[in-house]
Amino acid sequence: MVNLSKELENAKTIGISGHIRPDGDCIGSVMGLFLYIKKTKPDASVHVFLEEPADIFSCIKDIDEIEDAKDCHEDFDIFFCLDCDKTRLGEAERLFDSARTTINIDHHVSNPGCGDYNYIVPKASSASELVYDLLDKEYVDRDIAMALYIGIIHDTGVMQYSNTSPKTVRIVADLLEFGFDFPRLIDETFYEKTYMQTQIAAQVLSECKLFCDGKVAFGNVTKETMEAFGAKSHDLDGIVNQLRLIKGVEVGMFMYELPTGEQKVSLRSRSYVNVAKVCETFKGGGHVRAAGCTVSMDVDTALSSILKCIEEQI
Repeated sequence: MVNLSKELENAKTIGISGHIRPDGDCIGSVMGLFLYIKKTKPDASVHVFLEEPADIFSCIKDIDEIEDAKDCHEDFDIFFCLDCDKTRLGEAERLFDSARTTINIDHHVSNPGCGDYNYIVPKASSASELVYDLLDKEYVDRDIAMALYIGIIHDTGVMQYSNTSPKTVRIVADLLEFGFDFPRLIDETFYEKTYMQTQIAAQVLSECKLFCDGKVAFGNVTKETMEAFGAKSHDLDGIVNQLRLIKGVEVGMFMYELPTGEQKVSLRSRSYVNVAKVCETFKGGGHVRAAGCTVSMDVDTALSSILKCIEEQI
């Protein structure tokens, strides 16, 4: 385990980032660590870099301090890569590479570790859980706790996914002691959808197709549909889980087209298909029950290629 206090002791410039198209755990872990370091190192220059988060995360303190990495040319004493390996940091990868000391904190089984110090625990529920492990609990406050709680509930599906361990539940209990309005956070950041998001999800679900004798449910969104709705990638969150919940389905597969013409693929499995193994075939990765990849193929070719890998396990 990384000795966070020791590594931060002499650091004057500190950078923190997470993966492109950040989800709730990425945002929660990055912001939780950012708030903690700002509190414990008030004389240090601390910077946080992410792509623009969805509006639902505006409740997190100081989220407006997130910067665009392409505008930064500073060399950092320490740079943290959270919830991914450095190849998914986007513009922040060069800042990570130029830092004096690098620390990688992640829970994805596909990550071999890319830092001078690595805290990679595939059995952990989330990067937010791992960040909590490293903090001196004396300095954790309501704002830090709330950010980490949001990260944990997003990656555990509000404590219902199989990555929820007894340790996860104990950590959540500790975080709830800070008295924030957790039912509101769950509703507003996890369940609540805009009318536009609901329309897109309804379209995908109404047009989804079943493969492998009903064991795989597939849905997709084209670039034209994204443009017509004015949708961003975070507007598609949760659709793949709806596909997985169709009765008889073992794997939900959701695909949407990126501006580059590539396909962003998300896979979720119910009980026995290792979707991380499937995605690793296409240079992606993730967890046994939740994984993703990006492929330079058209929809039909991507679907056919991925189905072959899933069929090997079914």
